[in-house]
Amino acid sequence: MTLRDATADDLDAIMAIEHRSFPTDAWSAATMAAELSSPHGRYLVDEHDGVIIGYGGVRALHGSADADIQTIAFLPEHRGNGRGRALLRVLLLTAADRGAREVFLEVRADNPSAEGLYLAEGFEELARRPNYYQPDNVDAIVMRLRVRASSASTITAEETKA
Repeated sequence: MTLRDATADDLDAIMAIEHRSFPTDAWSAATMAAELSSPHGRYLVDEHDGVIIGYGGVRALHGSADADIQTIAFLPEHRGNGRGRALLRVLLLTAADRGAREVFLEVRADNPSAEGLYLAEGFEELARRPNYYQPDNVDAIVMRLRVRASSASTITAEETKA
């Protein structure tokens, strides 16, 4: 597993995964490009044999008490083997390093694998947003993780390797 910071040069590969992962509600290339260049976030890509197979991002303003996992997606053939968990942990480290005490996210109610990952990593369900994901009319599950001061120091680089 090779995680590295995403760059503007990665946009086409990220968008290909975005459209495969979220065919009906994918972000636009312009939105993703803005996310990749924002100083308030950190986006990572996962490479396998020199090919980008996944990506994820967190919006975490320096000094803010909260952060948001914006997105995590992998090519279908690379799901279910710990890569998403490793990527999530690095994003959580980023949020903690920037001062976040809580991390929020929304996950599609029809994605039990992602919901299970977040629950296993300590997120709790706060609420549901009915019909949030359009045009599919799928609810969003709003989740939160309380970040303990020691959390960042307990997730080491070694633990993020799959």
